[in-house]
Amino acid sequence: MAASSVNPFLSDSDEEGERKAGKGKDGGPGSAASLPLTPQPEAGPGGGGGGAVRAGSGEAAGPGPGGLPLGAEAPPLPPRVPLDTLAAQLLRDQYILTALEFHTELQEAGRELPRLRDYFSNPGNFERHTATPPKEPGPAPGQLNRAGSISTLDSLDFARYSDDGNRETDERVAVLEFELRKAKETIQSLRANLTQAAAFTESDVPLQEGRNYKSSPEIQEAVKPLEKRALNFLVNEYLLKINYKLTSITFSDENDDQDFELWDDVGLNIPKPPDLLQLYRECGSHATSSKEMTDVAVGVQPSELEARSNANELATLMEQPQLQEQAKIVHELQNQLSMLNNEKISLASHIRQLKSEIQALKQQNFAAVATATDSMVLPSTTTEQVPQIRPMDSGEYLDIRSFESNSWSAEKEETSTSCPIDTNADSNRFAVAPVTVTLTPRHKETELPAVRPPSAREPVQFNKPNRTLSPAFHQALLSFCRMATDSRLGAEVSRIADSEQCVMLMLGRCLPHIVPNVLLAKREELIPLILCTACLHPEPKERDQLLHILFNLIKRPDDEQRQMILTGCVAFARHVGPTRVEAELLPQCWEQINHKYPERRLLVAEACGALAPYLPKEIRSSLVLSMLQQMLTEDKADLVREAVIKSLGIIMAYIDDPDKYVQGFELQMSALNDPSERVINATHQVFLPAFAAWTTELGKLQSHLIPTLLSNIEKILRDGEHGLDEHKLHLHLSAMQSLIPPLFALVLKNAPFASKAKLHGEVPQIEVTRFPRPASPLQDVATIIGSREQLSVLLQLYDNQLENEGTTGWENLLWVVNQLLPHLIETVGKINVTSTSCVHDFSRYFWRLCRTFGKIFTNTKVKPQFQEILRLSEEAVDVSATAGNGVLTKATVPIYATGVLTCYNQEEDRKLLVGFLEDVMTTLSLSHAPLDSLKASFVELGANPAYHELLLTVLWYGVVHTSALVRCTAARMFELLVKGVNETLVAQRVVPALITLSSDPEISVRIATIPAFGTIMETVTQRELLERVKMQLASFLEDPQYHDQHSLHMEIIKTLGRVGPNAEPRFRDEFVLPNLHRLAISNNQQAVDTKRLDIAIQLFEAYSALSCCFISEELMVNHFLPGLKCLRTDMEHLSPEHEVILSSMIKECELKVENRTVQEPQSSMSIAASLVSEDTKTRFLNKMGQLSTSGAMLANVFQRKK
Repeated sequence: MAASSVNPFLSDSDEEGERKAGKGKDGGPGSAASLPLTPQPEAGPGGGGGGAVRAGSGEAAGPGPGGLPLGAEAPPLPPRVPLDTLAAQLLRDQYILTALEFHTELQEAGRELPRLRDYFSNPGNFERHTATPPKEPGPAPGQLNRAGSISTLDSLDFARYSDDGNRETDERVAVLEFELRKAKETIQSLRANLTQAAAFTESDVPLQEGRNYKSSPEIQEAVKPLEKRALNFLVNEYLLKINYKLTSITFSDENDDQDFELWDDVGLNIPKPPDLLQLYRECGSHATSSKEMTDVAVGVQPSELEARSNANELATLMEQPQLQEQAKIVHELQNQLSMLNNEKISLASHIRQLKSEIQALKQQNFAAVATATDSMVLPSTTTEQVPQIRPMDSGEYLDIRSFESNSWSAEKEETSTSCPIDTNADSNRFAVAPVTVTLTPRHKETELPAVRPPSAREPVQFNKPNRTLSPAFHQALLSFCRMATDSRLGAEVSRIADSEQCVMLMLGRCLPHIVPNVLLAKREELIPLILCTACLHPEPKERDQLLHILFNLIKRPDDEQRQMILTGCVAFARHVGPTRVEAELLPQCWEQINHKYPERRLLVAEACGALAPYLPKEIRSSLVLSMLQQMLTEDKADLVREAVIKSLGIIMAYIDDPDKYVQGFELQMSALNDPSERVINATHQVFLPAFAAWTTELGKLQSHLIPTLLSNIEKILRDGEHGLDEHKLHLHLSAMQSLIPPLFALVLKNAPFASKAKLHGEVPQIEVTRFPRPASPLQDVATIIGSREQLSVLLQLYDNQLENEGTTGWENLLWVVNQLLPHLIETVGKINVTSTSCVHDFSRYFWRLCRTFGKIFTNTKVKPQFQEILRLSEEAVDVSATAGNGVLTKATVPIYATGVLTCYNQEEDRKLLVGFLEDVMTTLSLSHAPLDSLKASFVELGANPAYHELLLTVLWYGVVHTSALVRCTAARMFELLVKGVNETLVAQRVVPALITLSSDPEISVRIATIPAFGTIMETVTQRELLERVKMQLASFLEDPQYHDQHSLHMEIIKTLGRVGPNAEPRFRDEFVLPNLHRLAISNNQQAVDTKRLDIAIQLFEAYSALSCCFISEELMVNHFLPGLKCLRTDMEHLSPEHEVILSSMIKECELKVENRTVQEPQSSMSIAASLVSEDTKTRFLNKMGQLSTSGAMLANVFQRKK
């Protein structure tokens, strides 16, 4: 606080003693030491005299020349202690609670002290700043220890943080009562402020003179909230006055948010207008003359006043159509006048600058002159000068309290007002001549002297009256002008800053008191003010406090507010440089790294990345990196860790210490193993590309990063023999995909033709489909190279080099061809081909690799290596040559087919893919090898509708093949393809092919078509198509030639049990259940026990699945129950354990039939039962698998719970 500010711990008598020369510390009259500190009894009526101090106001009578009060003799009794002195003593000794109780009692008695009121309403008196520790162990006056974010008296728990530490109940009650009163005062204050703001907004609308009051919808503005409430009150009052009570009640109900009994509900400080009748009678009778008004402190030029007047005249002219042409001419003249004025102002500013440079050389002489001028004593008939030279520790300012104590001028008919204008922040003296406006009763005269250079600034002069009154009388008379200079805010208001530095000091003092009283939703409006003050303030402690306020400005800042704060931090960093960023901004981030609110930790994480370009490089790679690493490993919020990863990516672009590579690699692996999908996405989009760029510069991309990831993938596959961790494998392969663009950029930059890549003339455009769509702009090869034009030139040279000259001397590309590709192909051979997700991930990697490196590279480098391993040629079709070729049964086949052969979709590429699949299908069929690799290829390709026609072409090749083994394989492949193909293709291509195979001479081929027919019944909805399939299945069951075909019956029962719960209810009721019943009856007559048991087990599985479906009572009685009973007959002889379960199922079904009282229509099948049937079946079978061999336990499965 400045030296002239008000100290809340000094009484008025103390301050008065300090103001009196030579009486501050000697204990003379007027000092606080002369007053007793113990309360004295009140003086009697005659004993108070003039020497008593008014208890309620804290104002003392002015002393006379002898030290005694004016106009009084020596008091007969010792003076009683003034209440203000007692309050100051309590505050000085830190008896805060006692002072608070004292303040409360005075308020209740109606004798409030300004000192206590200002002290307890100032949040700054209860804040403890942690930036710079206090020099003394005890707390500074007016500061209390606080915890966390407690910053005001309203939220301070005195029962916990009191001086003695005791949690007394009466103290808590006192504090809570005080908080309640403060809250009510705050509400009233806010309502008053809002009302005042609304009223001020309305007062900006000028009154129109002589206006017609007819309604005009075109120009009528929308009613404002304050206007609406006031009009509602007046309307309701009018309705009550004319006895329209029902209408008034209805009107009140429709405006239930307003209290019509109290005008203060409309606005606390808004006077109540007359009633509606009086307003109507006086409507239009008031005329207000328009006035030109200006501020004497802004130095308005006469031309500007004339311009305003002309502008109003122009507006009047524009309203008259017949004068529009003249108004246009006037407007052009006004524009020319405005341009001339601007040029004049610019030249005047240049002249002032030149004068200031000249006068700066004479500063010492002018300073001496100014000092001599300040010490002069002018005659009484001239003007008196106000002292202007003040020490810089408190800032250069105008203190109006000096006028109160030193000025004894009185007003005459002619009054002078002046305001200094600051033009040089570094000057220690006033440097501008005053702007004096002289006002007389008869006229106004404005004098506008030119602005002078800083060193030529003259003291402000005021007219002195030609009177003979004593200075003491003038001072006593001026004391009746009440000014609040005894509080902190009063001290600030009473001073006017005279330089930029003083403004900064003032803002540094005032902002900590302003921020807590601003609404949370609008606090971001303070960010520019806080940042400018923190940038320019000379005191490090104050700067630290302001930055602390900035980071604690909003309790839980949202995304927009955080962006605003970060923008301010970056602007601050650009302005102050790396040293102050490290010393002032980073500590604020460190303090909030473990804040309880994730939004604040998120702000810290984002700030670390935003400030990275402006920090010293040693701090970037040490402190900031450690902070982010700690937050990545310890923070539990996904959003915070996501922001940490993005900031780490930015940090990686600014680290140039090679020793930090290992730490960066560990951070990458930690980020890839994060459980949050958001963090993993941020890793692929931001961190990995940035880290790969640094790794490329270090030369470790091909030597360490990619080989390490490949080794980890191989380790995952080795450890996955008993259970593959598909998620972990997916993360590593995704990381490998993210490294393909920087790997290709490295190949281009280090190519033999790199030095020839110059931009000359027109550059050909890169095809849109040349590269896969990048997951992030940082993965775009053009961004990594520098520009699309440069990349286009390099690609042209790259294709020419591969096509004509090869890879000789191209070390980076040779590493890809000779080390990376063989390693990848070898790893692919170790994959379990039945793992669909694993095959898909590797397929996507090879697809991106081939598309990025181009078609020439794929055809000349990738395909030959796969073909060499697969050994597919014309001789490969020979069974004798391929019987021992086990590589066709591995994942190499589907990955080569879906990851390499599908990269390009031209006609020759599609032919190559068709030929490869036909060869694989033929080879595997003729060698009786497992079909898992072929199935994996069909599943992966079938997921893309673009390849459905191609796959049907391959299968038709199998349908017409001469070998029954190949035809049988084609029939089984249809089952995989039917689920993804649209019904048109099923009807036109699939069903005809299956019907052709169903009439094949080989019984095995016909049997192989049954699962495909069942899948059609399960997925297709076309009625005609379903009928054709149903007829074909019925022919398998009814044709006498199939009665003894045990394998055919097994396949049909298995298919019916699989598709029954999901097929159309009509198909299930009319075909599935009757045929299962028929097969169960025929199985009772089977003589071979092994065949009978095989059929019985398949029937048991089918009935178990169908038991979860809705079955009508008729079908239950006619087919389901009889079939179960036939099946139980088989199980009695072949499998007693199953017989127990069947008996329980029969009992349950019979009980359902008995308890069913309402016959439900056959068509009203429960949709819910159909939807959950598969899940219920799974739970049932899982429970069956957990049963032991005990018959009693099996019997308990179907017992009703009691």
